[in-house]
Amino acid sequence: MNLFLVMSLLFGLFFGQAASLCAPSEYTIHVEKRECAYCLAINTTICAGFCMTRDSNGKKLLLKSALSQNVCTYKEMLYQTALIPGCPRHTIPYYSYPVAVSCKCGKCNTDYSDCVHEKVRTNYCTKPQK
Repeated sequence: MNLFLVMSLLFGLFFGQAASLCAPSEYTIHVEKRECAYCLAINTTICAGFCMTRDSNGKKLLLKSALSQNVCTYKEMLYQTALIPGCPRHTIPYYSYPVAVSCKCGKCNTDYSDCVHEKVRTNYCTKPQK
């Protein structure tokens, strides 16, 4: 029994190091425009999860390129466009948003990802939903 327990623990440690838990995850975006009468709740997928990373204690001795950490980011994505209801004619009533098709653990690319965690970020409607 002890051998089985030790082998299970070792398997879990090795497998946990090799496998990331980074995958597309369902997410709801609430979109409002000041000029429009309604809020739109959009269901999409984002990349979310856990990626193995290591932070070096000897930061002063290493190059900056060796200090980057992996994040769960897009491997493949596409954009979809939604129509926000209740907008006046002079307003562009469209909102484009990303849809994660597949994800990977890698460096955060600021071309298409927000790489900064904000302390307070609201994701709710202040106007009626339609």
